Amino acid sequence: MAQSPATQDRVNDFVIKLGNVNGTGSASANTMLMKSIFRMGVPVMGKNYFPSNIQGLPTWYEIRVTKDAYVARSGRVDLMVAMNAETYQKDVREVSPGGFLIYDSTWPRSAVLARDDIAILGAPLAKICNENFVGVRNRILMKNVMYVGLLAALLELDVEVIRQLLNESYAKKPALVDANMKAVQLGYDYAKQHLPCPLPLRIQRMDKTRGSIMIDGNTAAGLGAVYAGATVGPWYPITPSTSLMDAFKSFCAKLRVDPATGQGRYAVIQAEDELAAIGMVLGANWNGARAFTATSGPGISLMSEFIGLAYYAEIPAVIVDVQRVGPSTGMPTRTQQCDILMCAYASHGDTKHVLLFPSNPEECFYMMVQAFDLAERLQTPVFVLSDLDIGMNDWMCPELKWDDAYRPDRGKVLTKEEIEALPKFHRYLDKDDDGIPARTLPGVSPKGAFFTRGSGHNQYGGYTEDSAEYQVVMERLLRKFKQAKTLVPAPVIEATGTSDIGLVAVGSSRGAVNEARDILAKRGIPIDYMRIKAFPFTKEVEAFMASHDKIFVVEQNRDAQLKSLLTLETDVPKSKLHSILHYSGLPMTSKEIVEAVIAELGDARRAQVAAAT
Repeated sequence: MAQSPATQDRVNDFVIKLGNVNGTGSASANTMLMKSIFRMGVPVMGKNYFPSNIQGLPTWYEIRVTKDAYVARSGRVDLMVAMNAETYQKDVREVSPGGFLIYDSTWPRSAVLARDDIAILGAPLAKICNENFVGVRNRILMKNVMYVGLLAALLELDVEVIRQLLNESYAKKPALVDANMKAVQLGYDYAKQHLPCPLPLRIQRMDKTRGSIMIDGNTAAGLGAVYAGATVGPWYPITPSTSLMDAFKSFCAKLRVDPATGQGRYAVIQAEDELAAIGMVLGANWNGARAFTATSGPGISLMSEFIGLAYYAEIPAVIVDVQRVGPSTGMPTRTQQCDILMCAYASHGDTKHVLLFPSNPEECFYMMVQAFDLAERLQTPVFVLSDLDIGMNDWMCPELKWDDAYRPDRGKVLTKEEIEALPKFHRYLDKDDDGIPARTLPGVSPKGAFFTRGSGHNQYGGYTEDSAEYQVVMERLLRKFKQAKTLVPAPVIEATGTSDIGLVAVGSSRGAVNEARDILAKRGIPIDYMRIKAFPFTKEVEAFMASHDKIFVVEQNRDAQLKSLLTLETDVPKSKLHSILHYSGLPMTSKEIVEAVIAELGDARRAQVAAAT
């Protein structure tokens, strides 16, 4: 009988999933396992599925070992490490046929774990920990570290790589290194003596991670804000954006300190709520600082009125929305792309906002810099739409690079000399016919003073309720938004040169799309791909959609928000667009895209495409 795929030798190409209890320290053990694989030169992806409580509920961590460097979930589980008795039945069901399940056999679970088409391996981890470690908490923590050692033996993972990581992590606490290595060795020795080592799933050294780092999007965005020149960060805690502001504060403490006095040159303020946070951001930017805030969907809802003020009074602001599942409180620790329309038109009345769509932590870093430059040049709020998958998971990315020649684009900020040379300063007068007026900063010159208002105003900055004067300002704001099309990042387009089928996506869908295109190409279905990086949509977006007969729009929400925005803001016929929607809260897999494309094309069209290629 032929072996199932998982029981055949699979080197550097399989998925490990680890089930545990939140608050038991499993995250550290799981991250150590993933980074050890990365240190062996093997591309790897890690996804953390955790509950929204602090402690006690089930949590899972998924590691995809992927020699081809795919970054999306594969949709299968080849090796399950089941450490939570409450989820054994669920964990057993998830293992792909021919796969393996490891559990703590201190307490036999033969009836619960019965399945004929997978191999079940037991190891008495709790028993071994109780015999070798003292203290309840310590034993719980070390049990998780033990399964890292167990997996090292089963998968041929180099234990010295784990030792090196521990030495780096606990350089100032050698006792912790010794305790962790003891647990690793206990797990390793048990597997070597009692389990079939190695498994058909194995790790072999490669050289595919050179020049790469492991980093999460929130850390990268926090660092990007520092490099962009941000000095003010008001915020209110909300999952999954809190760690972004933590990272910003940490980097500021190292990089924003006066060497002469030791005083910090930054302000990170935990406001009483999101409304206060965005108000502080606007005040700081109005005064000439570079300020931003990070939040998620519920925070954007609360900020809406101030966002409208920033749009109409033309005050720069950068807002990072690390999207999570809604509506309402939703599922705070799950991912979606469900704030696209809300951010594009945030606030009441006629408003349109610039959106940037990073696809991974690397782009979070660079897009933060672009966001601040665009906000100041356009004098308007700019949203960076990340999501929980990007923000809170570790991704393999190229090493971040920086050009020391970079200088912030402050836009049309008048100097004292320029102000003094004017007959009179008018805040909202468009002299360059690009929709963008000049602005002044407080304290530069009395001649540049003006009354900032969110109520009706004319192009000279004066209060008005005159219909014609109001319309002049609103039409100029629309011209400014059209000007933004020439300033925002262009889409990334990957064309085959032979296909009239297109696929459009934003953000973290990129990983699933790339893998799906490879699979479809092997099946004789080449598809062109456009990854939109910004709104408003540039001329390249219009051209791509005009040149394809059928366009699949891939997005992670229920209501096809990206498709709706394309329909509203471009000339593409609605009949061309076909939605591929994913909104389970888990990151998307390539399988969903492949199946949707094949189903939509139909047999005749698939045969036609295959014949043409």
